[in-house]
Amino acid sequence: MASLFTKPKKKIVFLASGRGSNLRAVLENLKKGKIAGTGISLITDNPACKALEIAKEFHLPSQVLDFKSFEDKSAYHKALLDRLLELQPELIVTVGYMKILKPEIIRAFPNSIINIHPSLLPAFPGLGAQKQAFEYGVKIAGCTAHFVDEGVDSGPVILQGVVKIKEGMSERDLTLEILKEEHKILPLAVQYFCEGKLKIQNRKVSIQ
Repeated sequence: MASLFTKPKKKIVFLASGRGSNLRAVLENLKKGKIAGTGISLITDNPACKALEIAKEFHLPSQVLDFKSFEDKSAYHKALLDRLLELQPELIVTVGYMKILKPEIIRAFPNSIINIHPSLLPAFPGLGAQKQAFEYGVKIAGCTAHFVDEGVDSGPVILQGVVKIKEGMSERDLTLEILKEEHKILPLAVQYFCEGKLKIQNRKVSIQ
């Protein structure tokens, strides 16, 4: 029998567009009981994304809102908001979701959306962050788990993973090394959120 003092698990919705390796990383930690949360849905804008296969493997309900099927793109964003409001998640995790969330969604779920970005923000926001870092010639790269705000990759930083760029490393090598760090810090950020350990003050996130 569960303890009367056991906190209920946080309801989590995932947004994805692509291969879903970060989705797998979080779902594996949920399955192992490392995160006090429950995945209630995957929503994707891409009916061909591999994240759907991963969701099926972990028995996570999935929903497709095919972005290309919406002639009026604003209707897509409204449909996404409506779906999220129906689900009422306590946390939304974007795992390779390739659309910018509209302000209406961010305002509906304040400080409750976590994204993973493949750079040490605020350096190299936006698309192709690994390529940007590699071509710039930085000596240290990495990834950032952060809260989503109304800017582009500009929300409060939760955790960062560091990758040292070694002599002879290719852009692909760098991308794969960063991905390994993403798989570490994103589940941890979700874990801290679900345990109520993250506090935001003046843009700075502290872990209690």
